[in-house]
Formats: sequence, C-alpha cells, structure tokens
Amino acid sequence: MKKSILVALAALMFAGCANQKEMRHPKWAYDATIYELNTRQATPEGTFRAAETLLPTLKQNGIDIIWVMPCQPIGKLTRKGTLGSYYSIIDYCAINPEFGTREDFEHFLAKAHKMGFRVILDWVANHTAPDSEWTKNEGWHYRDSLGNLMVQYDWTDISKLNYENRDMRAEMLKAMHWWMDSIGIDGFRCDVAGEVPTDFWNWAMGDLRLTHPQMFTLAEDEDKAQELTESAFDMYYGWTLHHLMNEVAQGKKNVADLWSYFAKADTTIRSEAIRMNFITNHDENSWNGTEQERMGDAVPLFAAFCYVVPGMPMIYTGQLSGNHHRLEFFEKDLIDTDSAYAQAELYSRLNALRARNKALFSPEAGAPMLRIPADNEHIFACVRRKEGKWYNNTVIAVMNMSGEEQTVTLDLTGYEGKYHNILCEKKAELQSTQSFTLQPWTFLIFEN
Repeated sequence: MKKSILVALAALMFAGCANQKEMRHPKWAYDATIYELNTRQATPEGTFRAAETLLPTLKQNGIDIIWVMPCQPIGKLTRKGTLGSYYSIIDYCAINPEFGTREDFEHFLAKAHKMGFRVILDWVANHTAPDSEWTKNEGWHYRDSLGNLMVQYDWTDISKLNYENRDMRAEMLKAMHWWMDSIGIDGFRCDVAGEVPTDFWNWAMGDLRLTHPQMFTLAEDEDKAQELTESAFDMYYGWTLHHLMNEVAQGKKNVADLWSYFAKADTTIRSEAIRMNFITNHDENSWNGTEQERMGDAVPLFAAFCYVVPGMPMIYTGQLSGNHHRLEFFEKDLIDTDSAYAQAELYSRLNALRARNKALFSPEAGAPMLRIPADNEHIFACVRRKEGKWYNNTVIAVMNMSGEEQTVTLDLTGYEGKYHNILCEKKAELQSTQSFTLQPWTFLIFEN
C-alpha cells in the first residue's frame, strides 16, 4: 500500500515537472494583453503619480501587463527637441525628474502590483546618451578613427555601446538587476534587441532568471526572432504582420498575403515564441501616422484581428481614449480623450474573450489557427479550438477585408453548433454550410 502511494506521488510529481517544462513562459502571461504606457503623453501632468489614475480604467478594460517606456534621465548633449527622447539615457539607475522621483515610481509600481498588473520596463541596451558617465570609460562605446563617439542611423542623440567590452556588459547586467532586485519590476521590453549580441541577452536573461524565474521579456525584433526567443526572450515584435495589416487596409495586399505570412512564420520561428500583435505603437504613431491614417475604416477590424490570430495583443497609450493625432516624440503632447469612444468597449470585449477562452491563449497554451474554406477571396475566416477533458473552447472569426460589401459561404464541417456573437452577445446556431453578408471592413467573432 505504501509502495503504491509512493509510486502515485512520483507519477504526479513527474507530470507536474513535465507540464512545467512544456510551459516555458510565466503562467500569468499566456492569457495576457499588454499595454504600452507613454508616461509623458498619457496625462496632463505626465508623471507616475498622475499615471496611477489610469490604472482602474486599464484594469476594468482587461489589461494585464503594463510596459513602461524608458523612465531614466535623458541626456542633454545633442538632445532632440525640448524634452528629448526617452531612448537617450544618461543614467540607467535613476528616474527622469520629468516623471517624478524614485518614490513616485515605486508607489506607481506598488499600486499596479496590488491591482494585479505586471509591469515591465523598456530597456535601452544598444546605446546611451553621448553625455552619459559611461562614455568616460575607455572601450565602452564605439568611436571613429578620430576618437569621436559614433552614432547609429540618424540617431544623433545617442552613442552606440561596444559589446566586445566585458566590463561594460557586467555593468549593464548590474543595472538590470538593480531594477529587478531593488525596484521590483517584472521584466523588460528590450529596445532594438537585434542590434545587441544575442549571447549577451542569453547570458543576462539567464542570470536574471536565477532569482526572478517568472520575469517576462519582450524583444523589439522579428528578423532574429528565432535565436532571440530560444532562451532569452518570451515575445518578439510582429513587425511583418503589422506592415501587412497596413497594406491590406490600403488595398496593396490581400487575404492571400496574410495566409502566406502565417504559413512562413509557422516554419521559420519557433512555435512556442509569442508574437506581439499590434496596430500602432510609439514609433508608428509618431513617425508613420495614427492607426486611422494608416488603416482608415479598417481600424476596428484589425484591432480584433490582433486577438484572434496567435500571439499577444498590444494596446498603445491613446487607443482606449480616442487619440487621433500623431504624438510629438520630443515634446509634451497630451493624447486626445473621448469618454464615449466606442473602440474602448470593443477592446473590453476582446480582452474578456481572450482571458476566458483557452483557444486564444498564447502558444503553447493556446490552439493553432486553421483556415476555414471560403468561396470569397476577400474574406479572412479562421478557427481556433482548444479541447481538454472538461472543456471545448472554440473561436471562429469571419472578416471582410475589403471596402465593399461581401457575401461568403463557409465550410464549417466539424465546427457546427451553438455559439454566441461576442460583439452583440446574441446566440447563433452555425451549420456545416454557413453564409454571411458583411459590410465593408466588418467582422464577426463567434465563441462556443
């Protein structure tokens, strides 16, 4: 009897270890939605104390992870604009007085944690401000033949770091530890991650996870996503998909191009890597235009698209409040607010759907996306089904990716049954052969 109990316990322990090994990301991240906080532009005050007032709304809407754009002091030498770029950092272990004090950030963090949020910090490891103290250390930055600090691209307010220098690497990791150990953040979004040697990320993130095993990491890169997500990063940027969405909305690409992208991504990027899906962010808004400028009437459709395809959806500051203008990057430029903004309700419904339906969880906890046979090339139709011993979660999306009314007949063999439309909460009985007529840039999402 005792032997059988021990065998049973061993089997349970083994099963637990196996499941833990399969789930390579923090458990809390699989059903999460991420929100990018532009502290400067989110409130009239542009401070962390003021940003605390946003937390109840974000919580009510269904946000889980808050990504804080860089909040360290900004360099003054060759500064761009009046306030400068968040990404020209003069001191990694300090708080930009524009946003408040260390105590203010810690107060914001404590309140966010108490409400159930996870908070990650935007980390700029590729370069520093040219007037950073680090530039006084020989060999820590790239220099030209005359000994002048080297910039990168048109980023004239930064100096590129030299990762051949081991002392610099050690100090960079020390600064990251300071934010994790002393401040208590939950991870990092790493700026231009592909420009920093992958072996540094593997070493740094590996070291940090020894004491913070549940930390979450996001790489701003897609070209090197395969190697970056091997061990260092949980999530990568879906840049290619983002640009495709813009082009479909502008009539330059079509549904077939989207399916070609997914077929390629499924074979070139590891299946357990999480893709971040987005229709805007701080770069796109400021430099390439608002989502309304780039996508027009297709904005709600592609917002929903980011939820039904595999990955984690991201919402940028202003998307919930009705911001319709390009935010100045180097100046104070408050977002637009509209208390009756309809898209906030759409995001609330989408976040609730993602949180409750296992089919939409991020890989590898979610379900693969399958194409539904359709007789109209303008219709993107897909299904994701996650089955378990006690549940069967299915989500079906039908999207008209054109500026004309479209009628489509779908082959739903194997997915027939009772569903409800998440946009209007009405019940629907789907048949094996089902027809729909959709107005331009409209969509239907059914959940069982």
